[in-house]
Amino acid sequence: MATGTQSLNTLLQRATIDDHEEILKACNVSLKQSKKEPKILHTKAVALLKLDRYEDAFRVLEEGGEVLKSGASLERSYALYKNGQLSKAKDIAKDIADDRGARHVEAQASYRLEDFETSALLYRDLAKTHAAIDNEENDIKINGGAADAQLEWSRQGHLVQRKKPTREDLFETAYNAACASIARGDLDQGELLLRRSRDLCNASGDLSDEEKVAELLPIQVQQVYVLKRLGRLADAQDLASQITQKDIPDASTQHVAQNNSIAAKASIANPYMVHHLLQNTSSIPEKDRFFTFQLDRIKENDLILDLLVSKYDGVIKSTDRTLTINPPPSISSHLNNISVLNAAAHAQNRLGNFGTKHILPLLEKRPLDVGLAMLVVQLYILTNNHVSAATALESLLRHLESSDPTDHQDVRFAPGLVATVVSLYGLQGRKSQITTELAKAASYWRHKSKPPKSLLQASGLGLLESHNTEDQATARDIFATLHQQDRNSKVATAGYVAAHALTSSSVANEAEDLTPTSRLIAGIDVSALEEAGVPQTRSIADAQAASRKRTLDEKPKPAKKRVRKSRLPKDYDPKKAPDPERWLPLKERSSYRPKGKKGRQKAAGLTQGGVEKGGESAAGTSGKGSEGVIKGPGPGTANKAKNKKKTKK
Repeated sequence: MATGTQSLNTLLQRATIDDHEEILKACNVSLKQSKKEPKILHTKAVALLKLDRYEDAFRVLEEGGEVLKSGASLERSYALYKNGQLSKAKDIAKDIADDRGARHVEAQASYRLEDFETSALLYRDLAKTHAAIDNEENDIKINGGAADAQLEWSRQGHLVQRKKPTREDLFETAYNAACASIARGDLDQGELLLRRSRDLCNASGDLSDEEKVAELLPIQVQQVYVLKRLGRLADAQDLASQITQKDIPDASTQHVAQNNSIAAKASIANPYMVHHLLQNTSSIPEKDRFFTFQLDRIKENDLILDLLVSKYDGVIKSTDRTLTINPPPSISSHLNNISVLNAAAHAQNRLGNFGTKHILPLLEKRPLDVGLAMLVVQLYILTNNHVSAATALESLLRHLESSDPTDHQDVRFAPGLVATVVSLYGLQGRKSQITTELAKAASYWRHKSKPPKSLLQASGLGLLESHNTEDQATARDIFATLHQQDRNSKVATAGYVAAHALTSSSVANEAEDLTPTSRLIAGIDVSALEEAGVPQTRSIADAQAASRKRTLDEKPKPAKKRVRKSRLPKDYDPKKAPDPERWLPLKERSSYRPKGKKGRQKAAGLTQGGVEKGGESAAGTSGKGSEGVIKGPGPGTANKAKNKKKTKK
């Protein structure tokens, strides 16, 4: 045993620090003499890890016995992490006390397991202490920024301590700050940070040209997404055309690049071709798997393409399967989007009466489906039917309140649902219902360990406007709790001062930390505001007008008679007498003169009772000095001519 260890030490002394192949060869030579020597196996495992042979390193550590496992816990956890066994790696690293390397492995494993809160907390603790090795401080900044960005993407942004980005000197930290801004919806700031990350990467002297190209590809892929969201389609398409997707080493990033390239187009001319391209995408390996928020969007994109190619039955089956595994209610944006896509497939991607006819029965079958209910509310709002929208949302809230599981109540009083119903009540001028809803939400969340601060602040502000003493007392309790939790919050401090101004004089000291009133109203013309009066929104004015009723002694006003427009001709002269024959047909008037020779002859032949030249009467009598009336051929004339024709042979 000792001989093998001594020979290994001799070989290691002659090897350089970075010569891991030589170290591995020396270990193999020593192991021929002592196969189970823990120190030699430990050294061999470290050399394999340095050579990125993680599977071989894990196999050596597992086959080395319990002594090696206990003595090389850090290396074992790291090998498990690199082989994709994240849960085991996290548990082993967590059990290693007072070891910075173990904290790094635990933080990284937590990050890949999407436990971003734990990962961010570990990196904050590491940043508070002195770095043990060179460049560790930069690694902590980069990885900590990535954890904060993932907290924003996973809708846990309230756990991020640093919201405002600073001037970053590393392209990795600038990229992570850009991702965090994009997740918060600040696309302009995100686009600016992405450009800075690109410039810092190009200016880096530590990277080769090939490494710069590899690092720039993810930045460009993210830029395409941001430009598309900003509406700059031409810039997005131009940048997407510059990206060679085959050069992207990561399969997941390559798939995202393909999705972004398709989404950057103004319209999909041939959805069948796009559907075919995405279906033929290579599979993603387990080590390079998507995060949940990425996978959810990709699934939704696939379902949307199925709708565009009229695969309605397939979408219904797929979404029904997902909703069966994850039954409503839920505040997950992905599950609610799945509900909307399921309804779109049932309605065959059509709106109007046809779509509503197929969507409303689904809501009766799934009364707890938040996504489906919000879709119905949106359809009603599109037709300005706010009353029906409020009724549909109230029905959802009643079903949630009457359900048994306690987690359904978290959905019932979710900030988004409360904000939506309050907005609908505001459009209808229903102030009492607004106060009632805010009071119920505040009463529920005040007894929770992690209440949403934004909802409590809104509830407190709404209850302050109430004249009910119980509501005002509730508002005081809310702002007292919020002010105690965060004394640097100006919203909490202002609410605390406003709520206690009438009951306690000790809040005057708290008001000193707020912005002075003179500064707040600087530049405002108070006199002009008083002269303009109190503005009213259209919805409130309409509600007040609709609430007015006629009293019993009020007589109904007579209906206004409709005055027809004058139909007199343009050249009408009141001084001239109207034509007495104006009611007769044109041909019966005395002034009628037919046009043309045939017309005059026809009119002369149709004269009845007229007198011709010579004065013979129309009776056909003749006398001296008179000429006969012009007659037509008698009834026998035609018969004679006909008979003559018949006699001819």
